[in-house]
Amino acid sequence: MNDNEHTTTLRPARSGDGRAVFDVTRHSVRELAKEHYSAEQIAGWMGDRTPDTYEAPIAKGLMVVAERGDRIVGFVDSEPGEVTRLFLVADAAGSGLGKKLLEIGIRNARRNHEGPVRIESTVNAEGFYLHHGFRAVERGYFSHGVGGDPIEIVHMEL
Repeated sequence: MNDNEHTTTLRPARSGDGRAVFDVTRHSVRELAKEHYSAEQIAGWMGDRTPDTYEAPIAKGLMVVAERGDRIVGFVDSEPGEVTRLFLVADAAGSGLGKKLLEIGIRNARRNHEGPVRIESTVNAEGFYLHHGFRAVERGYFSHGVGGDPIEIVHMEL
């Protein structure tokens, strides 16, 4: 491996990153959520999403991706008052990258917003968000889904 494969660069997502962001999401769910959700839930998690599904949030300009070498290994997306998505591939988890992406997501969610920042955490990520100051408000089901079986989540606030 060369040094570029170990260096992580954070940058705004750009048009055409939808395929890589889709792949990060799918990989993350399959590898990091499999101990907390059923095989059926994992299999249906992506629902009707396609790589093009991610191009709309990318176009809003609030998604940031993390690259190692020429590979996107994580991303965060937000809107006023909410961090809507934060996913990492399994080999990037536990490296501190999630914390960096969360800080960016929170900062973006606070733009033009007063009050708490919300997140719908997967069950497997609840501890991560608690560690970073969020508190659980209630349990529920994923509201940003596109088809697929209901996915249990934890509504959290900072």
